[in-house]
Parts: sequence; structure tokens; C-alpha cells
Amino acid sequence: MAIQFGTDGWRAVISEEFTFDNVRTVAQAIAEQIIADAPPESTPTAVIGFDTRFLSDRYAIAVSNVLAANGLAVYLSKADCPTPALSYAITQHSAHGGVMITASHNPPRYNGIKVKAAFGGSALPATMKQIEARIAAIQAAGTAPLYAEPVWQEDAVPGAGEVVRFDPLPAYLSHLRTLVDFAAIANGKLRVAVDPMYGAGRGYIARWLRELGVMVAEIHGEMNPGFGGLHPEPIGRNLKTLTALIKKEGYDLGLATDGDADRIGAIDGKGEFVSPHLIIALALRHLVQTKKQTGLVVKTISTTQLVNRLAEDYGLRVEETPVGFNHICDWMLAEPVLIGGEESGGISILGHVPEGDGILMGLLLLEIVALAERPLHVLIEELQQEYGPFFYDRIDQQVRPFRKADLVADLGERVPAAIGGVAVQRVSDRDGIKYLLADNSWLLIHPSGTEPVLRIYAEAGSPAQVQALLAEGVRQAESHLNTLEAVA
Repeated sequence: MAIQFGTDGWRAVISEEFTFDNVRTVAQAIAEQIIADAPPESTPTAVIGFDTRFLSDRYAIAVSNVLAANGLAVYLSKADCPTPALSYAITQHSAHGGVMITASHNPPRYNGIKVKAAFGGSALPATMKQIEARIAAIQAAGTAPLYAEPVWQEDAVPGAGEVVRFDPLPAYLSHLRTLVDFAAIANGKLRVAVDPMYGAGRGYIARWLRELGVMVAEIHGEMNPGFGGLHPEPIGRNLKTLTALIKKEGYDLGLATDGDADRIGAIDGKGEFVSPHLIIALALRHLVQTKKQTGLVVKTISTTQLVNRLAEDYGLRVEETPVGFNHICDWMLAEPVLIGGEESGGISILGHVPEGDGILMGLLLLEIVALAERPLHVLIEELQQEYGPFFYDRIDQQVRPFRKADLVADLGERVPAAIGGVAVQRVSDRDGIKYLLADNSWLLIHPSGTEPVLRIYAEAGSPAQVQALLAEGVRQAESHLNTLEAVA
């Protein structure tokens, strides 16, 4: 069975493809890659973390044992931890790489392995391909991964072949204090509801807010490997309990993080979902106007044009990338990025590791509201009045199997002069086909690279126009698919 990596690692169904044997094979390939990439005469070092999913802690131990058997020095988190905390720990310990056992926002039947590089972000695509090739070679040869019970220690520096259990929390918290004004949050007298969705962010935000004297309620913070039947993705339809709590108890706002806490979602005091698009825009305005910072602005192709309008006013350059935070990471490694974000809620800011961080962005959102001394929904209304209105939606359309490149090429060759009666001004093929219209609305048809699904996004000045654009996107995509050769 071929093990194929996506943009951020490998995910599969537990006990079907995601088995201990396959996990050890992947770990062996990762160990070989880290050894190959580590500087000569150094002791290759890795940091391992895991989320709250079924058997994640045991998979993490198995990975640690394989890496140690290959002569690596290994730091293993003592308990489940957020992916961004694991990523920061890699840089703190000057490790050569890391592994996070998580399937992120996927349903609970999945688990996965995220491969992290020495800079704390996702391993580069070329590295992922090399790991895939090593996995294939191991499987073809039928060789067993190296596996031995290593020397285990607590709170020490591991040597070659040793595993040390450590707590990533203190160093991660100290780092966040350099990026977020905790004193402002403490003085803001906000009432905050937090929903970690049973994921690895549980206890983090709530504990820190209580220490600041902030009134906070946390739901879904207990250990529950099945996520209590929730889909741990912080989007509106999955946050009904948080929304009901805010409406009933009158909290000022709610914060939600996904299964491994690298994504953020929010609910305002009126019980309305606050999309990552708005969080990115609010954060950009705050970083420039309040914190007087500057730098490159990076956003994925599916993220709101509101960011472009703000950046234009501030005289900041915007780079638009394909979907996936790994593309934002590339820019963060190349030059100072003030903020980088995607519509799914992965966002990072200047001074942080090149990793989406739901906990950081949740705290920053509290800072924004506290310093503005106005409710979150008022801040959003101000943005909409000055730059909008902006409305957004997305649908995922199941279709017959197709070749992504064929559909994109066909859509690009037959661009309509207008969509919904509005002229098409420009077309981008950075990732799928994006039609930018004369009234600042847009439509994106984004074929998945891994499954027969079309993700269709639209943004416009009214909800009705958004739905009309989405319907037109479905119609156009299906029309083009009918002219293409089906694939098995």
C-alpha cells in the first residue's frame, strides 16, 4: 500500500491504513531524512508531539522509539500539545526536525503525521518527496524499521539514542508574551468563552486567561479521542454549542481552535460567526495602526480581497499564494512577513514561527478588542463600512474523477466576458481559476489535488450575489467537466 503525503504530511483512517506498522515505516523514512539533512558531526535531533486523538500518544512513542533506534536525540512531549507549540519547541531546542501526530481538523476516525523542518514550519515539498521515496524503498525491500527501547529521561537534554519527555508549554507561553500584550487583555475586563473542540489546544487559552484574572468559560476541554461526535474544524456549523453559550450567558466573544490548534475561529458577542477572513483583516489593521509594524502581507488565493484593500491603503505589498499554509511559510522564510493567512483559519504574524497558530491569533484577537474598547461586532461593522461590504461563502462539489490540470487548462482557455452580468477584469490561475470581476467580487474554482471534489469560493457585495456566483461556478465547472475525458 503506497503511503502518499499531502502538503503537510500523511493522513489516513486509524486501523485501516494508519497502523503501527505503517507509522513505524514512515518514522524510519523520516529518521533517515533527518540524518541525511543534519550537519556533519552533529547529533541529529527531533521533537515529537501529539494531539488528543485515539492512540496518538502511543503512535508518538512508537515514532520516538524508531528515531532513537536510528541514533537521533529525541524530545517527546509529556502530554498532548498544539502543533504551533511543537513547532516553536523545534526552534527552541535547535532541533533538525520534528513530527506531530495529528490529523488536524479531520474527523476523529483519521490520524496523521505532520513533518516539521528545523525552522518550525512544515517540511518543504522537496523534502516530503524524498521521504515518500524512502518509504517506497523500505516497503519494496521489505526491511523492518529500526526499533528498540531507548534510554528514557525526564526534563534533560537527550543524547544520541535517548528520548526525553518535556513540557513545551512554558517556552511557548514566554514566546507568545513577546507577540501579544497580555496586560492589555487583563485590563480589558472581557468575558470570554473558549472551545478547543476536544483538541490539543484544550486548557491553554483558558488557563492563561484565568491567570490574568479574565472571566473565562471553557467547553469541550476534557480528553475525548472521539471529539464527542464533533468535527474539530472551527467553522460556524461546528460551533453551535459555543454560540448558544455566548447568547445565553452574555460573553463578549468566543474563541475556537481545531484539533491541533493551528486554526482559529471566533464568535462575536451577538452570537455571529467571525470568519478567518475578518480575523486576518482586523489583525492587519491592528498590527499597522496600533503596533506600528510593517512588512509583506501574504494570503492564499481563496482569502478575502478586503486584505488587499487594507494593504493598499497602508502601502504594503501583497503576495497571493496557492491554497495551503506551506506556501505562506515559503514567504515567511524569504522575507519579513507582517501577516500571512488563509481562509481556513491558519494565520501567523511577524516574529512567530512560519506556522498557523490558532492560540496566538485568539489571544491577539482579545488584545485587539481590549485596546479598541469596542465590541468585536462593532469593529467588524467599522471595517465593512469603510471597505465593504464583503460577503463570502464556499461550497464543496462532489464530481466524477478528473485530472486537475485538464480542468484548469480548459477553464483558462474559455473565459467568459462576464459572470452574472458583471465584466471579468482579470483571471488568475495560481491554483485553479479565479475570476476577478469589475465590481471587486470574485469567483474561484479550485479542484482538489487529492479527491474528486471542486471547491468553489465566492466573495461579493451581498449574500445574494455570492450565492449567484457559486451557482455559476458549479454550472461552469460541470459544463467544462462534461467536455473532458473521465479518469478511473
